[in-house]
Amino acid sequence: MRRGYPGNSIKITPMSPEELTSKTKICPTCGTKLSINATRCLVCGRQFHTEKTPLATEGKKKAEVIDTPRMPQLTLSLPAAIGLILLLLGIGAGTVFAVFQASAPAVAENLTPSPTASLTPTITLTPTATETPTPQPTFTPLPPQEYRIQPNDTCLTIAYNFGVSVNSIIQLNKLSPACDNLVPGNILLIPQPTPTPSPQPTNTLSPQQATEVACQMFPYKVQSGDTLSGIARNYNVSADAIKSYNGLPSDVVYEGMTLNIPLCERLPTPGPTPTPTNPPPYAAPNLLLPADGAVFTAANDSVTLQWASVGTLRQNEAYAVSVEDITEGKGRRLTEYVTDTKFIVPVSFRPTDNTPHVLRWFVVPVRQIGTSADGKPIYDTAGAASTSRTFVWWSAGSAPPSPTP
Repeated sequence: MRRGYPGNSIKITPMSPEELTSKTKICPTCGTKLSINATRCLVCGRQFHTEKTPLATEGKKKAEVIDTPRMPQLTLSLPAAIGLILLLLGIGAGTVFAVFQASAPAVAENLTPSPTASLTPTITLTPTATETPTPQPTFTPLPPQEYRIQPNDTCLTIAYNFGVSVNSIIQLNKLSPACDNLVPGNILLIPQPTPTPSPQPTNTLSPQQATEVACQMFPYKVQSGDTLSGIARNYNVSADAIKSYNGLPSDVVYEGMTLNIPLCERLPTPGPTPTPTNPPPYAAPNLLLPADGAVFTAANDSVTLQWASVGTLRQNEAYAVSVEDITEGKGRRLTEYVTDTKFIVPVSFRPTDNTPHVLRWFVVPVRQIGTSADGKPIYDTAGAASTSRTFVWWSAGSAPPSPTP
């Protein structure tokens, strides 16, 4: 074949495979092309030797014989291979079991059996209705005030100007009971006025309800042939009392009807008159108004005294209210008997001079024990007397100016 350019010609002659094979050889280990006469690979160091063998075809070159090392070959049949695999699996399983068996005690020591929670039946409590307590008013005490005593000051005028009681000033400053040791220029502690809480409402029974509660009842079931008069005669109780306590419109009763027999209404039996037993004494009344040490002027035509009830008074019982002017020193005293829980001091008892008067009052339950020759009732104490309180009554038109503390 000829290939070239104009004016030039190049002759390329292809080489035959025999010529290529006779000039180079390839290392069977690393694949490097080597000279045909090379006895050793320059890359991997493999040694070569040649062996002359007759060629079948005449005219061809002697072939090069290369000896290469081979791996040993092991030939097994299929049953032998399966048996070998099973043997290896058995050895591996035994090894794993031995390892786990050795570590099992240590794991067992660390495992602590946890208790199994048992179900406890839940008891549902039925809420019980409770009475809601009535909140009581509370008072936070305030620190006392300081007042510098002025000339001609008295405990009475100081108490009047600050609206407190004389006794509270005496107790706070540890003065003498007569309060005659005031020194002008000294500091006097004046307590803060204490508000009087309003009385809480009480569930007071009416006289009829109180009588019904106090009376002992006996239930009686009407039998065949009973009459109201016969039942009243058997229990020594008037028929009218049985009708009143049972709300009967007439004297007709029927079999199976239940009647409440008021045993407290039994008629007196003939014989000597028993000595009446007086009921137990009442507790001391609790004074409410006015507050201890309150001041009243000429603008107050009257002063109302109030106290808490000690209970339902009987027909012959009352409250004895005593009011005494302790400033005048002449024993001017007023005692009145009332069945209500309040008393209005008449204006005629107000001081007439232009000086503040201290009046003391208290209440005691009393019971009538007889009548005097002029028809007036005679009373005896039926309980404990209350604690006394004082109030100031100033007859002047206006109170004097308060001294500057």
